[in-house]
Amino acid sequence: MLNIIEEIIFNFSNNKSLYIGEELTMSEHMIQTAMLAEKNKCSDDLICSSLLHDYGHFVLEKPNQLVNDNIDGNHEMIGANYLKKYFSNIIIEPILLHVDAKKYLARNKKYFDDLSEASKTSLKLQGGIMNENEAKQFEKKKNYKNAIKLRKFDEGAKKQNIKIKDIKDYKELLISKIIKMLLNCVSSMKVLKSKILR
Repeated sequence: MLNIIEEIIFNFSNNKSLYIGEELTMSEHMIQTAMLAEKNKCSDDLICSSLLHDYGHFVLEKPNQLVNDNIDGNHEMIGANYLKKYFSNIIIEPILLHVDAKKYLARNKKYFDDLSEASKTSLKLQGGIMNENEAKQFEKKKNYKNAIKLRKFDEGAKKQNIKIKDIKDYKELLISKIIKMLLNCVSSMKVLKSKILR
């Protein structure tokens, strides 16, 4: 299971694709997002979510081409589904919800106006701004507040030519979260076994 750590580090280190429509790489964007979560003293779980929130773009083939073809690649679902084998729900859910969080926040005119043109384009492909009913449903999601925090970091993580961390700086964090996931699985199996043997 720890092989996923080496895979993540490899992808961050070697994927030089530009963040769609922006002037920095996907890796730079995700690391900047995690750094903002750290700066705002967020939990380790949310820092991990922030670091991996766009990992689905690494899984997708030719994400830029999808945008050019006016197709939403559902990168948040792809990334969440790919990573959920390794990380707990508290990390995965903000990743899964970060696109919905943009649609939710875009109801505010200032937030919408401050979006980059690339982000406005992707918003349209992702279904556009939420209506009131959709917003109420979103607010019922367990981790929607963390998804909103992640989204705000996401929007602020598009700076060029700034000093950022290396993905290897997050290796210890990633390992700790996978170990925690494994321990939780072992604990759940023990509880299930004790119930069966009763």
